[in-house]
Amino acid sequence: MPWNLAMDIVLGKMHSQGITIEDIADCLRKAPLIPHIASTIKTAHSLGCELRIVSDANTFFIETILKHHGLLDCFSEINTNPSIIDNQGRLRIFPCHDLTSPNCISNLDSCPPNMCKGRIIERIKANAEEGKKKIIYLGDGKGDYCPMLRLKKEYFVMPRKDYPVWDLISCNPSKIKAKICEWSVGEELERTLLNLVRLINFFEDHKADFNNADVVLSTALDCKFQLVALSPHEAFVLPPVPL
Repeated sequence: MPWNLAMDIVLGKMHSQGITIEDIADCLRKAPLIPHIASTIKTAHSLGCELRIVSDANTFFIETILKHHGLLDCFSEINTNPSIIDNQGRLRIFPCHDLTSPNCISNLDSCPPNMCKGRIIERIKANAEEGKKKIIYLGDGKGDYCPMLRLKKEYFVMPRKDYPVWDLISCNPSKIKAKICEWSVGEELERTLLNLVRLINFFEDHKADFNNADVVLSTALDCKFQLVALSPHEAFVLPPVPL
């Protein structure tokens, strides 16, 4: 059973036991974020990144958490399973994609039947290519493998080490065409992501050919981004940030 359908059933039972929407919201507000994630989001947004979420959670959970931490306005788009509060005050969750039609664009078992993140990233990618923007995709779940496969060599993926998506990538790293920048903890995510953002901005500001910058990029990646470039520039898209 898809996670979101299971959650809908659980939420129905919780409602029948007298647990209210505000009770659920209070619990979500108490849930800790990955250390450094809030500051990373705010800094990336201030540097001109267009932040988008692609998540198999739901709108109520995500928006409640983001509002509590003052992060909602940092995101231009939230792609997730829709949710509503019905006339009885019960939270309902619905699938992002039609369960009756073929789901995964890459024909993988790693995508849940209710959401193919690869389909979503294809739309985002089309808009990014139109504006000659760069994409950095962060993720840790097995559902993040499909969208990472869809990104070309001029883009970046940031899988979390020792999590399901990392295990899938490790089976055959050559399938990933984008440049791989792994991370483990929040501090490493912040350092790697923000230095990568500044590095991209450096090439954009100096009108350098980013696709022919493999030697410089490889050196920077191998050195954990000790090369730090300057100048914020609204030149790329940063779609998903894990919550």
